[in-house]
Amino acid sequence: MVRPARFDKKWQSRRKRGKLLRRLGWWIVIIGLVFAAWWAGLIPNMATRDARTVDQTFGICGQGGGSAACVPDGDTIVFGGGETRRRVRLTGFDAPEMDGKCEAERRHAAKARAALAQWLNANPFQWDGGDEPPYDKYGRELRAAWREMPNGDGDIRREWLADHMIARGLASQSGWGAAENDWCEPA
Repeated sequence: MVRPARFDKKWQSRRKRGKLLRRLGWWIVIIGLVFAAWWAGLIPNMATRDARTVDQTFGICGQGGGSAACVPDGDTIVFGGGETRRRVRLTGFDAPEMDGKCEAERRHAAKARAALAQWLNANPFQWDGGDEPPYDKYGRELRAAWREMPNGDGDIRREWLADHMIARGLASQSGWGAAENDWCEPA
């Protein structure tokens, strides 16, 4: 005896898929709408929710000038001294080390440090973390920095410090999945 076509395995499989899509359909639509709203800027970025504006002058650490804040390397800021000393590790990029393993890395590090100080001193900027930022294993505050700048048509464009340093070739991308940059290797 031959069963009718609507009861065969192919029909049953399509029926199960249809039920699943009907159950998940609204969730997929809702998630898609939330993502689209976030992408369009209607939902604030979680990283900028507790943003603080920083309007301070930064010197280069160890070069005098009496600045209350200074830049020791291409991805760190130091505020104050002694008991009140605060160290801030700027996130999203990794700059070469000042005491690098070769002369080329040390030269890149000096350029990165100068470029960071220049970016910080250009205009006030914002950073995340609010009054209680996360800390790394060295006790440094972890903060992402950006500057909001008007573009030609009246909108505000966000310039991230990490993107600025990476685009200039003064830092490499950091974080999960980022390749480590060997500053001693010829480009």
